[in-house]
Amino acid sequence: MSSAAEMDRQVEMWWSARGEWVEAPNLRRGGESGVQCLCDPSGHIVYIKRQAGHIHRSLRHPLGRPTALREAEALLALAALRIPVPGLAYSGARKDRSGWHALLVTRALDGYLNLDAWYAAAPTAAARRNMLRELAGLLARMHRARWQHGCLYAKHIFVRKTFDPAGANVALLDLEKARRRLCASLASRRDMAQLGRHRGLMPDADWLELRELYALAPGRDH
Repeated sequence: MSSAAEMDRQVEMWWSARGEWVEAPNLRRGGESGVQCLCDPSGHIVYIKRQAGHIHRSLRHPLGRPTALREAEALLALAALRIPVPGLAYSGARKDRSGWHALLVTRALDGYLNLDAWYAAAPTAAARRNMLRELAGLLARMHRARWQHGCLYAKHIFVRKTFDPAGANVALLDLEKARRRLCASLASRRDMAQLGRHRGLMPDADWLELRELYALAPGRDH
């Protein structure tokens, strides 16, 4: 089979794949968006975000563009900055008379919990310090590159259940609203204010420590 034919087969495989809904389709941004979970041909768990008419507008795309494509670009950009994010398996969009249809397929983060579930498991003081140090570093790295997450809630921060001293223990999810800002300070100010409001079970003492570690992170302007 030629490489072009194989690529076409892969594309059609993702568009026809169906799994269990983990986020039922809901109406947002003038369209519909939902997430399904299934196993890929290799047996790995993946999440497929399916969108219809779900677009964002910008100066570059005044007529609208699928948010799934923007999220795919953000995933690749943050991964290049060594910021742990879900692996991108596929993204694509099609337009017909009914409008845009888009897919975003990401690999599951095995062995991670969202921040609230991680705190609910009563981590040790040492584990909390390690998590805060790693989170502060990746947020500083992201903001230094002028990237703003745009939806920095506790449910979008995932922490490895068992700390790995040689691995990535904190990851960011749901980059649908991520974008580059004109300056790092703007990205930083918006994200940190948002996390302060939506940090979930993170105690006040840990929030203060995170802010201190973030301010001292290499490359930050003081």
